[in-house]
Amino acid sequence: MRPTEHAVHTLDRVDEPASARIRRIVAGRRSRHRRHAVATIVLGVLVLALFAVALMVGNTFYTPDEVIRVILGETVPGASFTVGDLRLPRAVLAVLTGIAFGMAGVCFQTMLRNPLASPDIIGISNGAGAAAVFGIIVLSVNGPVVSLLALGGAVVTALVIYLLSIKGGFAGTRLILIGIGVAAMLQSIISYMLSRAANWDIQTAMQWLTGSLNNASWERVLPMAIAAVVIVPLMLSQGRALGALQLGDDSAAGLGIRVNATRLLLILGAVALLAFATAATGPIAFVAFMAGPIAARVTGPGANLLLPSAFVGAALVLGGDLIGQFAFGTRYPVGVITGVVGAPYLIYLLIRTNRSGGSL
Repeated sequence: MRPTEHAVHTLDRVDEPASARIRRIVAGRRSRHRRHAVATIVLGVLVLALFAVALMVGNTFYTPDEVIRVILGETVPGASFTVGDLRLPRAVLAVLTGIAFGMAGVCFQTMLRNPLASPDIIGISNGAGAAAVFGIIVLSVNGPVVSLLALGGAVVTALVIYLLSIKGGFAGTRLILIGIGVAAMLQSIISYMLSRAANWDIQTAMQWLTGSLNNASWERVLPMAIAAVVIVPLMLSQGRALGALQLGDDSAAGLGIRVNATRLLLILGAVALLAFATAATGPIAFVAFMAGPIAARVTGPGANLLLPSAFVGAALVLGGDLIGQFAFGTRYPVGVITGVVGAPYLIYLLIRTNRSGGSL
């Protein structure tokens, strides 16, 4: 646009009647809401499609009719065991943990106004991993006890990072830097414990650290399902408050948000979701990190990202697990696949964040 054209265009906007300006603003808002709704529905349909594929595809293919009959409780020779006891808990756990990772990640990223403020990056996942490895190698425990230790490790790590970051007033940048330092320290502890462990303990610990759905069962699904039923609606109810916090503490307070109480509630909810998901499957790499930015790209600016990010997280875990099982000659845990995708995405996001000043 030439300078003279720009001047005319600006003059037209200045002379624009108030009613026309209001109609333009309302139309823009409706367009954004429509895009957000359509994108969220599409993401939900994608999750349902991947869920259906996860139940049908394997060494034996079962038709949608057979899968539905198994879900409804009918006895179908072969399918009742394969679908009902193997594939269904695995797929349900993938959806639940994906929702938890995605929602927890975008909560931290939005609240701290930085896409790098993911539980993967700021040490909370490392806390769960260090506690689990300590249980496997030092205490020689396994199963539910390891999951409980991972749950406690994530909560304690998050509490330590939060307490260290609020000295002198809460600052998102300080929390991220402290979290990165804590993550490096915990990763060193994990490496030291692995270096001193017996071979069989190393194998068990590495399987857990990779992030896998191979041990999925209804016993693992139940705690994750209870946590999701309780925490996810609570998080969704705070969507408006989360968006206000993204504007800064002063602006959020001006909008009637109780800043400190809301921030603490959101952090507790996000940490709880992350802790239960990590306890169920191990730290599936980069799902919490990728879900929010992908959802932001799909839904557009100014949207509430909690539900879209939950769907993106579920799609990443389901899709990664399907690729890991069937795309190669050897079966790989889902954490390997998401790690391969997430590492270059981290580099790309670092470059983009440096250029744009850190917006999600």
